[in-house]
Amino acid sequence: MSPKHRPSEDSDSAVVTETRKKEKLDRPKLYKVLLHNDNYTTMEFVVAVLREVFHKSEVDATVIMLAVHRTGVGLAGVYTYEIAETKVRLVEALARQQEFPLKLSMEPEEG
Repeated sequence: MSPKHRPSEDSDSAVVTETRKKEKLDRPKLYKVLLHNDNYTTMEFVVAVLREVFHKSEVDATVIMLAVHRTGVGLAGVYTYEIAETKVRLVEALARQQEFPLKLSMEPEEG
């Protein structure tokens, strides 16, 4: 290539960039997944679900299960809407397979 066909540093071949303002994204709203007490679902099943579905330790699962047993409700975890909804449906399906009436609910986390 001859010198006159090479692009010079002064030519218009430079990349032009545009500065954009960063959009501030809101954090997704979070939802509490609650387990509700009943007289039929076994404590062992509740602990197993808390360990397998909600990834709680044996100790944490037992503490939550006892809260459900004593007060009627216990917090399994806090998640985005889609994850919370999926966990509620999964646990209720597992409970039905074992013929337990375990009920879960979701409510928006305040704050």
